[in-house]
Amino acid sequence: MAKQKSTVVYKMEECMPAALTPRRRNAAATRDAILISARRAFARSGYDGAGVREIAAGAGVTAMLVNRYFGSKERLFAEVIASTMATPTILTPENLALPNLGQTIARTLVEITKADDTPLEGFLIMLHSASSKRASEIGRGQIEAGHQKTMASALAGNLAPQRAALILSLVAGFQVMRQMMGLSALADADPEDLVVLLTPLFNALIAGESSAG
Repeated sequence: MAKQKSTVVYKMEECMPAALTPRRRNAAATRDAILISARRAFARSGYDGAGVREIAAGAGVTAMLVNRYFGSKERLFAEVIASTMATPTILTPENLALPNLGQTIARTLVEITKADDTPLEGFLIMLHSASSKRASEIGRGQIEAGHQKTMASALAGNLAPQRAALILSLVAGFQVMRQMMGLSALADADPEDLVVLLTPLFNALIAGESSAG
């Protein structure tokens, strides 16, 4: 009888509607989905403009689940910034190992700032969140621990953190003026001309005191 009863229960479970069948949540996949949705929301609306409910809806989860995984919107924003820096476009290990680093940075920067191309998510997130004091504090901490530290570690000589910060500032300013503002002198210029003009600027910051000597 016990065997017959288990068979009946098994068949009943087979016939249960999908909506009533318990599903196991994949924690890693859910976390990734929230991060992807948050990256898109912050890139589109900035820190202040993107809400937790909007981010949750984009990931197909509830706002309560977003807070369960990340604790707060601030911590989620910090992880989003960190995730964008985990896959750099300019400061890749391959680029940093090249002898002509200044030209490499210049060429890559010109390549990623074409007028018709969509700006990088990490850049848009920081640009659209710059007016938020809290977002700026979080972003500053992530940049100092991420791109600035990476760049500074590739530089020899004194004032490496300052020179690294200046390199990042030049990159960000060029992105704003050429890609976001569409400054005609930059947007319509021959890309090779821009590379030629930018290369010595980056080289001077990379060389540091040796260039002054």
